[in-house]
Amino acid sequence: MTEISREVGVVLRRRVIDNPWIDHMWSPVTVLDDVPATAPWTVLSQEADATLYYAGPATIDLFSTDTANYRDNLADGAPRIWIALRRQDGGAELELTKVTADPTEGEALFESGTDVIGTVPMSPDIASWVAAFVDEFHVEHVFHKRKRDGTSDDRRRGEDPSGRRRDDA
Repeated sequence: MTEISREVGVVLRRRVIDNPWIDHMWSPVTVLDDVPATAPWTVLSQEADATLYYAGPATIDLFSTDTANYRDNLADGAPRIWIALRRQDGGAELELTKVTADPTEGEALFESGTDVIGTVPMSPDIASWVAAFVDEFHVEHVFHKRKRDGTSDDRRRGEDPSGRRRDDA
């Protein structure tokens, strides 16, 4: 298995919301092609009801075993990057836990109980990097349907080796 990685920067928005149970909501805004020389959790801009933060650096890992998933993401026409964050010790501070270009892994994050998850458009530069990886390492796997071979499993189910049902009466 081949693996490559790329560091990126992550920008988040903290938005004030009118809700009786929570007073704000986090959402990813963008993934920067490169890591800027900015400290994590630096405020980038502030408005009355929303604040943009540079959350910090993160790593996108690509694995040769997942090229079909990356290819599907790119073929969609609007490739996405999934970003997951988790609250530290149940508090207000967030930590970046995962940034991925794999849609299967991204969808699994939605079901994992991660505190904040979202997608952002994949930049053309990152899309080119992912496409080059897919071009170099993707191997098409052909599906082969298994044929019955008349083993004892077939006989236990009451079938003869040809797959027909046996009449025991």
